[in-house]
Amino acid sequence: MNYEEWMKAVPAEITGDSLWKMEAYRLALFAADLGWRDVTKLAGDKRTLDLASQMCRAVSSIEASRSEGGSRGSGRDRPRSYEYALGSARETRGWHYQGRHVLGAPVTEHRLCPLTQIICRLLAMVPDQRTCGSFLKEDPLPYQPDRNPNQPLSPLLSEPGSLLAEQVPMP
Repeated sequence: MNYEEWMKAVPAEITGDSLWKMEAYRLALFAADLGWRDVTKLAGDKRTLDLASQMCRAVSSIEASRSEGGSRGSGRDRPRSYEYALGSARETRGWHYQGRHVLGAPVTEHRLCPLTQIICRLLAMVPDQRTCGSFLKEDPLPYQPDRNPNQPLSPLLSEPGSLLAEQVPMP
């Protein structure tokens, strides 16, 4: 089944909802439908039984979190729900990649595409939602032209024995 065929088969009760207008929502539902089949196949192999359980929860959570976020009028809950959906999409993509030995390369490649599209759309949506409403915006740092440039910005960086000053992790 491809995406266009799948969209034609979705009931009007779902396509009539305002959430249907958002590509991330449609892709999340599509991924959940595809994930159902994948989970069933993975659950049939004892080696991937736990992976199937994790994937089932993660792929279901993308749409659920996206739906919840789309139902929030504004405020901090909406971007938080989108972040949960983003985390679940990334988790699902990882589970699909790990299950590639049972699912096969063509199935895995097919699943990674919509999941990556969901991730890209959510990555664009989260910052956009974070800037909606003045209470979500961070206040800019005041410009201090008379500050001595040799003076550290934080006392944590200059105090003797400071972990931040002495133990900087390096790659």
